[in-house]
Order: sequence, then C-alpha cells, then structure tokens
Amino acid sequence: MSAEVLKYTREQIETLELAPGMAHEELEGWVPELASEDVLKDALEKAFDYRGDVTITTKSGEKIEAYIFNRQTGATLAESWVQYFAPDAADKRKLSYAEIARLEFGKDRAAGKHWEDWVKAYQERKAAGETEIGLHPEKLE
Repeated sequence: MSAEVLKYTREQIETLELAPGMAHEELEGWVPELASEDVLKDALEKAFDYRGDVTITTKSGEKIEAYIFNRQTGATLAESWVQYFAPDAADKRKLSYAEIARLEFGKDRAAGKHWEDWVKAYQERKAAGETEIGLHPEKLE
C-alpha cells in the first residue's frame, strides 16, 4: 500500500495555521449571587477559566484579590478548594469553597488581545517586506 504525499504551498500552510479562537464568556465585572452550592461551584469553574483576577470575599470578611489557577471539586463544599496566586503573597494559596461568601470578577486581562489580531499584524509586517519577524504577545498591564 503506497502512502500519498500531499504538497502544500507556504501560503496554504499559513492559512491552515490560523485556527478560530475560543469564544470567552463576558465575565468582567460580574458578581454572581451565590445562592446555592451549585451556583458557587459553577461560578468557581468560570473563575478557573477566567483570564483575569477575581476578588474573593471570605465568610470572615477578608478580601483576597486572586488569580485562580487550580481547583478541586469534592462531594461537599468543605472538601472542595481553589488554589490561587495573590499579588501580596510570595507563594500559591489554597482556600476551601466553604469559606467563600462572595466573588467579583475583575478586569479581563486578555480582552481585545486575540490570536487573529496577532496573525493580522504579522501578515501586514511580512507584506511590508520585514524579515526576521515573529509573533510576540503584548505585555499585559
């Protein structure tokens, strides 16, 4: 059985490399009403996928500005937790879902910064004759 070899032009390859981006839910500024365990769990799932910081208010009244990078959902709120980085802490922290009273979604750090925009900028620079160019992310605030 012979293998068929497909040959592509450079333009075809570059076209294939541009895949559609993922649509993100608009959560910036959202303060979910945490009326039930399921709503809290759903809000924390969204916070895990969120591209910005979330302010967590604990039941003791402490406010924590956090970037949530990990979570584990257990059978109960006490067995569930989030891991986060906070600007005022040198190490990662862990917090039980049972301790959370309120969530506030802050600035979406990646809003308006899309892969398609980077590719367009690259193609414009390439069309203008620039060489040794690459796609480099903009510095986030």
